[in-house]
Amino acid sequence: MGNHVETLRWNGSAIEMIDQRILPHRIEYIACDSAQSVAKAIRDMVVRGAPAIGVAAAYGVALEAILRKNEASNVFSTSLEEGFKALAASRPTAVNLFWALDRMRKLWETHQAKNQPELADIFLGTAHEILEEDIRINRAMGEYGASLLPDGSRVLTHCNAGALATAGHGTALGVFRSAVEAGKRISVFADETRPFLQGARLTAWEMVQENIPVTLITDNMSGHLMSRGEIDAVVVGTDRVAANGDVANKIGTYMVAVLAKRHNIPFYVACPLSTIDLSLATGEEIPIEERPVDEIKGFRDCHWAPEGVSIRNPAFDVTPAELVTALITEKGIVDNTTLTAGELADFVKKNQ
Repeated sequence: MGNHVETLRWNGSAIEMIDQRILPHRIEYIACDSAQSVAKAIRDMVVRGAPAIGVAAAYGVALEAILRKNEASNVFSTSLEEGFKALAASRPTAVNLFWALDRMRKLWETHQAKNQPELADIFLGTAHEILEEDIRINRAMGEYGASLLPDGSRVLTHCNAGALATAGHGTALGVFRSAVEAGKRISVFADETRPFLQGARLTAWEMVQENIPVTLITDNMSGHLMSRGEIDAVVVGTDRVAANGDVANKIGTYMVAVLAKRHNIPFYVACPLSTIDLSLATGEEIPIEERPVDEIKGFRDCHWAPEGVSIRNPAFDVTPAELVTALITEKGIVDNTTLTAGELADFVKKNQ
């Protein structure tokens, strides 16, 4: 998103996050100054998208340490532990959250001999590093992904895997940005992405800001457009990739992948290595978050569902590896169609 809006920014004493619940109508920032307030912002979808959640969590730990750095050591340790716990419970599907918390916990273990103010400084410095790393990773991923899109490509995306889902540039939308920067003419179809409308509110807004041609469609229109030859490729992000290449992403992604396979359209997933969870053998083991039913009843204050109806609201689904043409990472492109057990693990370990 380059010069437009920063998803997360440090103001000297707190982490400020653009409130994604009210975009595109208003641009407002919410400041968080503790682990608990960051956890609430993640849970309430002020900030969303796996990479951005990871960055926010790192700042949450740092803020808790800053807040308690002059307290007694037992109070400091207890508060920090409670902060880790609150952040870990905020959203269960996005593995970047746990990756960032694990990195911060290892710092704590490594620097236990340091005094509390020094430790708080180390935490904050690492949170800044994670934010900068995320932008660098997205730019590298974007360049690899751009090579997969011929000039003139009409590309479908689902949900928002843009600068708003990361520290900047984006994963799937970063591929589009990089392709345009490379001089390619790219046009985007954005699924509206029910029920939270991340495509309609966020992806469409980002693309309009960048003057990248974008057409908004409802989630049930993509098959029609594919059957008419109007879509050349699909690029989405992901919240977690299992060791066998199965991919968890926003609910509705699986249906898009099935349709793409039916119409012989390449289906690409843009994912930083931190999103690949080698501890899970397959996508069946990925925890799927169930969100509040009010999101399905309607939108904001407008409810259209009848009272008393049963509602399900799984926030993610799992796309089997066989439906994913390739994974686009910051270290290169992984051909998912020929992926065998152990190959993805070898790739991750070699490039970490």
